[in-house]
Amino acid sequence: METFLLFFVVGALAQAVDGALGMAYGVISSSVLLAFGVPPAMASASVHGAEVFTTAASAGSHMWHRNVDWRLLTPLALAGVIGGVLGAYVLTGIEGDIIKPFIVAYLAAMGVYIVWRAGHDIKPRRLPSWAMAPTGMVGGFLDAVGGGGWGSTVSSTLIAAGQEPRRAIGTCNTAEFFLTVAISATFVWALVTGHWAEAGALENHAAAVGGLVVGGLLAAPFAGLIAKRVPRKVLTYAVGVLLLALAGFQGLQLAGVLG
Repeated sequence: METFLLFFVVGALAQAVDGALGMAYGVISSSVLLAFGVPPAMASASVHGAEVFTTAASAGSHMWHRNVDWRLLTPLALAGVIGGVLGAYVLTGIEGDIIKPFIVAYLAAMGVYIVWRAGHDIKPRRLPSWAMAPTGMVGGFLDAVGGGGWGSTVSSTLIAAGQEPRRAIGTCNTAEFFLTVAISATFVWALVTGHWAEAGALENHAAAVGGLVVGGLLAAPFAGLIAKRVPRKVLTYAVGVLLLALAGFQGLQLAGVLG
């Protein structure tokens, strides 16, 4: 019960941040699981299993509040699924921490640029739909391998490229539902086919996953409202600062300063 309550709080807080700013649920949840000694592949599978439910609720909230750019959603979701499936398959066979330094560097660079954009109050612009393919594929791959990262990669890229923050966040969160379903299905396939040798220990983390699901579902319905009501400049600053904080946190983990 203590484990369930702990991850209930983690799930609620992480989803509140993710729904409002378009990132951090996977990164926060995975970081806590890894801190408890859960192997990277199990942490990623657990988080994505929980996200199947939380992203569905978050997507519904963003659609209700008209935060979704439907022109960009389909290519983004399709590319994300392809990248996510590939990343999940790779993660179940190799160590996922190999590419972490590159992810940290990207988050830091995007954070600096987005804060700069907010300070100069650059107006949003219309993004080409073809640009969603590489963005979604890279974001999906990094999300599966890192146990999180779709929002921080994709939302930051869309905002940095000039998309209106609330629509970048709403579109990213809605596309994430399809990504998490695909990644979770890939983990199940790897389990069934025997590709994932350590998958048997997943049942040991059922309480943690349950807490992430229930906590996330509690916070998800407020996602669209927060993103819609917060002023564009404030939202842009918040995304940039959060990216820098995530990059700093993961950088300290890689350096061994944080366990």
